[in-house]
Amino acid sequence: MGLAALLLGGATAPARAEAAPDALQLRSWAAACFNCHGPGGHAEKGNESLAGKDAEEMFRKLMDYKSGRKPATLMHQLSKGYTDEQLKAIVGWFAAQKP
Repeated sequence: MGLAALLLGGATAPARAEAAPDALQLRSWAAACFNCHGPGGHAEKGNESLAGKDAEEMFRKLMDYKSGRKPATLMHQLSKGYTDEQLKAIVGWFAAQKP
């Protein structure tokens, strides 16, 4: 296969779905939330605990932060650092934790 075919092959290949994160990657993403929402999603008084919360509700809130519909001091910036698929995985991780 020639160089041109290799270069063009990558440009014309269909987009692939993002691979599901492994457990370590997922926990690493979730750990970014631990400063405010506590390790494992168990927050100290004054912050919202995320452990065991409804994943769909958490995802809606994150989308509102990400789009700017919901004002925030920090969450609107943090949520923009992840794809929607990554955010779905993160809220799924928190939803699966024991409250």
